[in-house]
Amino acid sequence: MKHFFTFFLLCFVLTGYSQENLTYQKPHKNILELAEAPLAPSIRIDNKGEHIVLLYRSKYKTIEELSETELRLGGLRINPITNIGSRTRYYTDIKLSTKNNGTPISIAGLSADGRYANFSWSPDQKYMTFTKTLSNGVELWLLDIKNTSAKKISEANLNANMGNPVTWFKDSEAVLVKVLPENRKALINTSEAIPTGPTVSVSEAGVEAQNRTYQDLLKNKNDEHNFEQLSQSELYKITLDGKASLWKSTAMYRGISFSPDGNYVMVTAISKPFSYLVPYYRFPSESIVYASNGDLVKSILQVPLIEDLPKGFMAERTGKRDFDWRSDKPATLYWAEALDGGDPAVDVPFRDEVFQQDAPFNGKITSVLKTIDRFRGITWGNDNTAIAYDNWWNTRNTRTYVFDPSNPSKDATVLFDRNYQDLYSDPGEFVYTKNDFNEYVLDLHKNAAYLIGDGYSDAGKFPFVDELNLSTKKTKRLYQSKLTDKLESISSALNTKTGEYVVRIESKNEYPNYYIRNIKKRNNLTPLTQFENPFKSIQDVKKEVISYKRADGLDLSGVLYLPTNYEAGKKYPMLMWAYPREYKDKNSAAQSTSSSNEFTYPGYGSPVFWVTRGYVVLDDAAFPIIGEGNEQPNDTFREQLVANAKAAIDAVDNLGYIDRDRVAVGGHSYGAFMTANLLAHSNLFAAGIARSGAYNRTLTPFGFQSEERNYWEAPEIYNGMSPFMHADKMKTPLLLIHGQADNNSGTYPLQSERYFNALKGLGAPVRLVILPRESHGYSAKESILHMLWEEDQWLEEHVKNKEEPETED
Repeated sequence: MKHFFTFFLLCFVLTGYSQENLTYQKPHKNILELAEAPLAPSIRIDNKGEHIVLLYRSKYKTIEELSETELRLGGLRINPITNIGSRTRYYTDIKLSTKNNGTPISIAGLSADGRYANFSWSPDQKYMTFTKTLSNGVELWLLDIKNTSAKKISEANLNANMGNPVTWFKDSEAVLVKVLPENRKALINTSEAIPTGPTVSVSEAGVEAQNRTYQDLLKNKNDEHNFEQLSQSELYKITLDGKASLWKSTAMYRGISFSPDGNYVMVTAISKPFSYLVPYYRFPSESIVYASNGDLVKSILQVPLIEDLPKGFMAERTGKRDFDWRSDKPATLYWAEALDGGDPAVDVPFRDEVFQQDAPFNGKITSVLKTIDRFRGITWGNDNTAIAYDNWWNTRNTRTYVFDPSNPSKDATVLFDRNYQDLYSDPGEFVYTKNDFNEYVLDLHKNAAYLIGDGYSDAGKFPFVDELNLSTKKTKRLYQSKLTDKLESISSALNTKTGEYVVRIESKNEYPNYYIRNIKKRNNLTPLTQFENPFKSIQDVKKEVISYKRADGLDLSGVLYLPTNYEAGKKYPMLMWAYPREYKDKNSAAQSTSSSNEFTYPGYGSPVFWVTRGYVVLDDAAFPIIGEGNEQPNDTFREQLVANAKAAIDAVDNLGYIDRDRVAVGGHSYGAFMTANLLAHSNLFAAGIARSGAYNRTLTPFGFQSEERNYWEAPEIYNGMSPFMHADKMKTPLLLIHGQADNNSGTYPLQSERYFNALKGLGAPVRLVILPRESHGYSAKESILHMLWEEDQWLEEHVKNKEEPETED
């Protein structure tokens, strides 16, 4: 008994001191100064570039906000007291400015400490609606652009549990709003409810349901009850003066859209049965068209529960899908239907067919287009011209078609047929304009359309505007940026005839600001915003995009920062941050979109903070994983990871900046998975930081990231890629950080917990930090500052001040 007591006490001591009873910490003052720098406002610019809505918010939530009541149901996270998404990011103040006067103007009727969200322009852009969240609910507010004023137009009874609860009527004189039903039943407290029986799920023989590992799913009948009550709404028509009238009675409304002429409304509502395997957007649903006064016109679509789909990323359900309004017609619906049964394995000349039908939706249905690969949308122009898109994941291919909607017998012409990962050849996005219905349509001048492109190339990013002749397929370059010391992006077109575009211009130390550029005039820039750089302490950091080669000759790149205290000739520790990306060809994998002129913005998860702590930082290091032809990228995942890492370290070492024995690697999500693999299968690093990752792929057996094969088809891939399976090889210090409420598919907190237990059991140096209440991305100030403190402490101990192993005499 004495020996047993001694053993028990020893176990208690060993396990009791394996946890650290820490309160939230703050990082070093150099990091803290950057982390607490204020945010510039977000902006909403009207189509004429005349009025700018400025939205201000804090960079972070608080842990108190994050700890408000939350229910996780059917893939949603809901605050059942306020009836809005519990993870909603709120703005705290709203202001207005104009292109003629960039000074922000306060809005009458608003306080600067609100919780504002769900902003929507009216069709005529004279108004904007938004929601204000109180302690007991959500109100609807109206912003009057011309009068710079705002007012409340509803009580705190909106239902924003499935996103923005407001849809504008086309006349801009009223909105259709989801309101809490008066007859809503009380919610069940699932922690206190006494079960009435077990939860039973059934699988029918031969029916496959290979779904990803979704989180926040329904689990039992109590969850079903709560989901139904929280998703139910009544639809009310509310005029701009706040007069409300019931438009439709209670249902689980999901989507609402008006026809361009405003005479019809398509309403989609969720129905039963619910599922414990998939999120709410794969529950059964019915889409019904009503007249604008609420009269029933026709039920147009009934979708069953979608639990079982054919295998593959390009799988689709059978039947009508992707219903939408033609934006160039008063009231014409169009949709797609799979011609291959939704099964990517079926070999057919055309994958999808697109149909249309005019109001009142009881007449002739006409085919307008067939696509070679999976249909992905249409940009409507006029009766004779529209642009359609398809793509195919397995080949990374996309096509852009031009076709005549009025003449289905006329074959569509393929304008572009290309690898969508080949950014250097990207022709750009078509320019839109608003038509008489206040709908966005293709901006056409005779037979020409316009394209705005990013202009990536080996020389850098030089965005352009092209004119494309849709008959000859020939392009004429109207404008291309020539800025070399700054970075320009073209945000939108204001007027293609006069040549006015909204552009964003920045440099590595000049905060991004917006301008109106007239591409037909030289040196013509009209400033729209004047935001200051909030990160002065790093504005003079030496920054460059470095290019280097992998051992197999593949071109790679990364953004290199030198420490703020850099001294020529001195060797520094380095932090490398990366995220692996899969490619089907080496040409696309070798392309770079990084620019040394991009503003240096240290977001909450950025490694750039550590330039203030004496580290060289290699950010966005290229980590392509390539599988050409019949080979899949993951077939050589580990080998390519190590080759990418070695090439990056060699490149910076050859520049003379670093001590290669003091290099750390880090990443978030799939980057965390990368980090754990690199530490297990190479000796390149002194330490690693892995945030919110997945480490055992057998726990995601029906695919992960870009892997389509399931575990039973490729067990060697799943086991070989799983750091958990190689925990016995891991001897390098690893910091694991994970949000306790991670909602991302596959990256359950259990992944980090089990990996930590495996490493600890095998004697590896590892630390696990679980951040309370945090999801896949972290948001509370307390959590983020503590995360930065953890990372800084880890790097100081295991990298900068790394103890050299003792050598024998």
